[in-house]
Amino acid sequence: MNLTKVCIFGAGAIGGWLGVALAKAGCELSAVARGQTLAALQQNGLTLVHGDARETVAVNAQPDPAALGVQDVVVIAVKAPAMPDVARQIAPLIGPQTLVLTAMNGVPWWFLAGGVDASLRGLQLKTVDPQGEIAQAIPTTQVIGSVVHASCSLDAPGVVRRHFGNSIIVGEPMALPGDEPTPRLLALAGLLGGGGLEVKVSSNIQRDAWYKLWGNMTMNPVSAITGATTDRILGDELVRNFITAVMLEAKEVGARIGLPISDSPQDRHQVTLKLGGFKTSMLQDVEGGKPVELDALVGAVREMGVMCGIATPFTDALLGLTRLRAQQLGLYPL
Repeated sequence: MNLTKVCIFGAGAIGGWLGVALAKAGCELSAVARGQTLAALQQNGLTLVHGDARETVAVNAQPDPAALGVQDVVVIAVKAPAMPDVARQIAPLIGPQTLVLTAMNGVPWWFLAGGVDASLRGLQLKTVDPQGEIAQAIPTTQVIGSVVHASCSLDAPGVVRRHFGNSIIVGEPMALPGDEPTPRLLALAGLLGGGGLEVKVSSNIQRDAWYKLWGNMTMNPVSAITGATTDRILGDELVRNFITAVMLEAKEVGARIGLPISDSPQDRHQVTLKLGGFKTSMLQDVEGGKPVELDALVGAVREMGVMCGIATPFTDALLGLTRLRAQQLGLYPL
């Protein structure tokens, strides 16, 4: 299938990383951007820095999606709190055949479309799409989900630095057990691979998203409350025990919704510790005065626990404390 015209909606660190790869694969790259990012992309293009290597690609950046028109692929790489605004703007980019690749943290609005227990399939997660406006604006039948394993940051607007990791997992949100990969999924995976990324095609993208979430649904909010880096968080026995309790609750929810995890929380702690001490994305958002994506990381887990009749007192405490902290800072709605 023809996947030539590609638009990045959210040309930050991860969106920029994906944009450079797609441009290198031969795509005609555009982006919806505002402010300093818009000016930088229009003047200098999009740049990816890794070690001593520096690559710059051309990009048609516009503030209004209507100026770009229907695309073959739209990449959504924004934080969850920005999704209602994206939903209100995205219509001019999406035609009947457009693929929408989501590259987001946490539980997305399409999470219960497939890949989970049949009793939950098709239900709406009110924590991430309260009015259903995202699902209405972006047909789930056209979505390709992804899980990113790459650490990127912005040196400046339009200049992305990749630190470590260069891989992405892609999958069909509506896939059911035994389904073969669709031609469009394989085509998109081939395109991303052609741009230099390590690509895995998943038979259950919900399972991959849930496993990543299991690690960062605790570290992110705890860091937002405490201001501590990951090594300090896991180095405190009482905090580590609290995190373990939250993870055990989430593990039980996962097993009930058809996404079991074989690892123990202690296994995952060791993986995190190997990365060294770092500031989580949520702590960086707090320090930068940006809205926190608490609902997609913690609220949705609690909601699915309620759906399944599972008590989650430790998750509830984590959600309440982080929500209150973020509200005090004006970074989460009252």
